[in-house]
Amino acid sequence: MKRFSDKIAAVLSVETIKMALMKTAYGTQDTFLAKLDSRILIIWYISFAIIPWFFHNRTILLGLFIFMLIITFISHVSNLIIFLLSMSIVTELGSMVVVAYILGSGIEVFLPLLILTMKLTTIALASIAVFTSMDPEKFSDALLSFGIAGRYSFGVSYAYRILPVLFEEYNNIFNSFRLRGKTPDNKGILGYRYVFYLIKIAILAFYPMILNTAKRTRTTVEALELKGFTYALDKPKVKKLKLAYMKIGKRDILFLIVSILIVVVIILTGKNYPL
Repeated sequence: MKRFSDKIAAVLSVETIKMALMKTAYGTQDTFLAKLDSRILIIWYISFAIIPWFFHNRTILLGLFIFMLIITFISHVSNLIIFLLSMSIVTELGSMVVVAYILGSGIEVFLPLLILTMKLTTIALASIAVFTSMDPEKFSDALLSFGIAGRYSFGVSYAYRILPVLFEEYNNIFNSFRLRGKTPDNKGILGYRYVFYLIKIAILAFYPMILNTAKRTRTTVEALELKGFTYALDKPKVKKLKLAYMKIGKRDILFLIVSILIVVVIILTGKNYPL
């Protein structure tokens, strides 16, 4: 039991969470999906974010779910991300059972909710696999190539990169509050005074982080403007030069064709062998 709790504590440690966020934000470069063109990945993700909503056949949904599990496995997604997703699914299913029991309903209510959970989980796995394998810069360039405004595409990329920095900064501010603060002498029943003290610090730590983020963002904007960021966005030649490295190759086309064939096989199997 102690070893299990130690493993849980290791997974939820600040350093582990920070590394998982950095790995997710900066993309895994040694996977199969990471070697594909980012535009193909976005199209593939949008397709699998829509396809599950057209079906209620449980065989088809199960097939799509297994396909996404395989894609997620080969994408080397962080264990922390998988753990958080699993916890959300377990708690969601548990809450469904409780609500169904309180309302006096049986399995006939639980099954439709289970189908909805399977659809959402399939989409979540697709998003995790794609965005873990995509560098923020490539994601931003893909949005730019689709005609999205340059300021918006850069903002998405910037938010991707700044997330691990914000997490580390929040952790430092939180620890500085703990070092300078005074814990309650009497922790109360089940330590509720100490828990309230930690919650209060957690809320207060947000204010310095927001101010530091605003300052950092202004510095970034000023640095970009000094290099002519806005001027370059309005120039088609600059945009063409920036996106020149993006090329759709045989591997990208083959990936799309194989994905389409797998979906067709899953649909035909579901039609012939419905659960």
